[in-house]
Amino acid sequence: MARMKKEYDPNKTGRRKRRPIIYIICEGKETETKYFKHFRTRNCLVDIVPISSKYQAAEHLVKHAKSLVQQDYYPKDGDQIWCVFDCDDNSDAALRSAAEYAEKHGYKVAYSNPCFEYWYLLHFAKHNSHLNGADEVLRLLQSKGRLENYEKSLDVFADLLPHQNEAILRAKERLEQLYRDNVVILSRDSNPATTVVELVEFLNQQRG
Repeated sequence: MARMKKEYDPNKTGRRKRRPIIYIICEGKETETKYFKHFRTRNCLVDIVPISSKYQAAEHLVKHAKSLVQQDYYPKDGDQIWCVFDCDDNSDAALRSAAEYAEKHGYKVAYSNPCFEYWYLLHFAKHNSHLNGADEVLRLLQSKGRLENYEKSLDVFADLLPHQNEAILRAKERLEQLYRDNVVILSRDSNPATTVVELVEFLNQQRG
């Protein structure tokens, strides 16, 4: 996305109202970027910031989020930073630290366990049983009648969009089940789960 120009000095009085910017800091240069770019509209300014591999552990991603934003960041004007990451090899301690840091600094987290493609899978089926890593998610996602030719380099937003409402319901139902069972969402024990649904709902609201 082309970098947006400064629209105002936040210290000036009588400045014109500025539209909020949603900064999405994500691990992937392909999957997440190709997906979230479709939420950009005149009313929804989305700046997607894929991160360097050296920051890809959850704790490091969250702690470096603000430094990765190369524009002005004004949370008082509605700007938000969303950190998008998967469970991967993160320990529970690292996930807990990332969650605490994000909460302290007002960042939002879109977390997927075991991987981002679990959100895609929910567009086609309810799946609440344990998933044996990203490979199993991809195998299920590539089943007949789903995204049979799926690869991370493909833009599949148009294929997913007709099923988005179903995915939202399934993701929220799964989260509610975990809450009832007192399972910490940002942990290894939440497999499978995704809070990407919260980011998607927020972006949909911004689009109007």
